[in-house]
Amino acid sequence: MKIQYFIVLLFFWWCNSGYGQQIQKQTTEGVLLVPDSLRSIIPIKKQGLLKDTDIIFHTRFGLDSYSNNAEHMLTNFKGSQLRIEFKGKIHEKIHFRFRERFTQEPIPGNLDNISTAVDIAFLKIDVTPRTHLTVGKLFADWGGYEFDFNPLDIMQYNDILQNSDAFLVGAGIGHTNANKQHYFSFQVLNSRTRTFEEIYGQYIPPGIQPVANPLAFVGNWRGSMFKGKWQTTYSYSFFNEASAAAKMHYFVLGNKLQWDKFLLYYDFHYSREGLDRKGIISRIIIPKYNYAATDVRYIENWIRGEYLVTPKLSFILTLMNSNHRWNDNPDPEGNQLLSRSFGYIPTIEYLPFKNLYLRFFACFVGRTFNYTSYAETTFGAKDYSTGQFSIGVVAPINVL
Repeated sequence: MKIQYFIVLLFFWWCNSGYGQQIQKQTTEGVLLVPDSLRSIIPIKKQGLLKDTDIIFHTRFGLDSYSNNAEHMLTNFKGSQLRIEFKGKIHEKIHFRFRERFTQEPIPGNLDNISTAVDIAFLKIDVTPRTHLTVGKLFADWGGYEFDFNPLDIMQYNDILQNSDAFLVGAGIGHTNANKQHYFSFQVLNSRTRTFEEIYGQYIPPGIQPVANPLAFVGNWRGSMFKGKWQTTYSYSFFNEASAAAKMHYFVLGNKLQWDKFLLYYDFHYSREGLDRKGIISRIIIPKYNYAATDVRYIENWIRGEYLVTPKLSFILTLMNSNHRWNDNPDPEGNQLLSRSFGYIPTIEYLPFKNLYLRFFACFVGRTFNYTSYAETTFGAKDYSTGQFSIGVVAPINVL
């Protein structure tokens, strides 16, 4: 219903501020031909604010065909991405940005009291021409290009981001250096959107207690070297997740290299978690130990190559892998490495219009999940693979 109200509001504004005003000029001896009831619901003196506002629909629709262990499961049309975004400025030095997902159930987070369907909702305040503050629900500035991409362009995230709370309430400060080649940011955020008990429930390990200040601290450096041919987005994050040693340290090294028509991205992710926040290891061991894992490691590589064949045609290949280790395994004969995952996403994109970033695409998302012989014997884990073939259209549609 919210989107319907917005469309009606936009329609009345268009009619009354544009076409309606033209009618009002059609007067006979000063008598208006349009009744007062049809005048714009947005005062004319405030309509100037809209020139600094963008309204964007982020959309991806297509036909998807799914398989599991090479067996066809389902083929159906799907709206995998539908987000509405408002952004602009309300003052010379104050900007705003809001983005909401219509493909996720709007459930308020028990910790931050904001719907999980809301990605971002923040104000950015320019303190100086090169320094700004941000306050609200932010995207954690984790670094890495996998997370930097618009979600429209990511067909499947690697394991860490797939299992993370990426949008968190808090505040941040950012600064660009004088030659605009380096940008530094620091954020203080909630470490999660839900309460400790809601996330871990009955599987809280013995001796682990929630902390009174569940905060995360995120530092990021974005650099541009060699005339922009090599760009970086590196970060370190500390999450105060629970008592004792149940903290999380997260490192990301994102690199972007550009040669003429070829772009190459490489991200390295390392997450050391005193208490298993991603849940991948916990889902393996819970049938035997009945508690969430402690002292786990997630190590990932993510590579994306893009080649522009013609101005309208691109070839894209994404490769990724993830290693899942349980360093706190109490079994003296047990392995620390329990599982690995691999992924590959070949994609073809076609852009038919010169001045509109609307793309037709065809891609295949292949994932393989392999468990070590120890995990198979001890926890009954079994290897499996998934596949998804998709064709469709993706576009950020700027309606205002």
